[in-house]
Amino acid sequence: MKSSEKTLILCVDDETNVLRALERTFLDDDFEILTATSGEEGLRILENHGPCQVVISDYRMPAMDGVAFLKEVYQRWPDTVRIVLSGYADTASIVSAINEGHIYKFLPKPWDDNELRVTIANALERYALQKRNRELMAELSRANDELERKVLQRTSELELRNHALTFSQCMLDALPVAVAGIDISGMIVQGSRRTTEIFNSFDGGFFGSDRRATLPDEFNRVIDTLQEGQVVRLDWAQGGTEYDVRCTMFRCFDQPGVAVVLIEKMP
Repeated sequence: MKSSEKTLILCVDDETNVLRALERTFLDDDFEILTATSGEEGLRILENHGPCQVVISDYRMPAMDGVAFLKEVYQRWPDTVRIVLSGYADTASIVSAINEGHIYKFLPKPWDDNELRVTIANALERYALQKRNRELMAELSRANDELERKVLQRTSELELRNHALTFSQCMLDALPVAVAGIDISGMIVQGSRRTTEIFNSFDGGFFGSDRRATLPDEFNRVIDTLQEGQVVRLDWAQGGTEYDVRCTMFRCFDQPGVAVVLIEKMP
């Protein structure tokens, strides 16, 4: 546990001399010992002081016995470690107490002080581990929620980008001119349907090919000397059709690219 967290131990027994003995047992420990003479009083103390790390309860008490009391503690403060003290060695009762009250330890009366102190130390360690596990699970849950949010956001962004790319491609295909986009490596990455129709006589696929292997030599010579923002025009003929070709360099995501536009000349 964090050093700033006060260690509270609630001791419940209908015999005041037992409570005083428990207080003496932990006299040299840095614990705050709370005492109650009944289960009902113990619940009121927990309500007023908040949950304790450890609750030690007598097994047989009038009105509300130890099993009923610890069962209530478990339902309302499940992280609290529950310990039973009893002068009765009824095995069936012990099993019932452990099952119903979710008991961590069942110690006989009279107890051995050293055994009780070791049990409390282990109980506090158990409490700290449970608390840390709960914190880690909460952190994991928050991390999963954040990851899911980012995935949904990323998915939405990808869907929007795919929609934009599809729209851009449809727009390019609708243009009355041929357009091809070339990246910094020289790969032809995008273009209009009209472009593929013009260059369909070349071997291999047009998009994804290297411009040096696909485009005419005169195109490549112009592209090799292009400067950013510059537009260079040239005339080119293919299959009996003459084209006004325009090449320009642009920048996309801080990377240079080249756009080639082929405008069919009217006869």
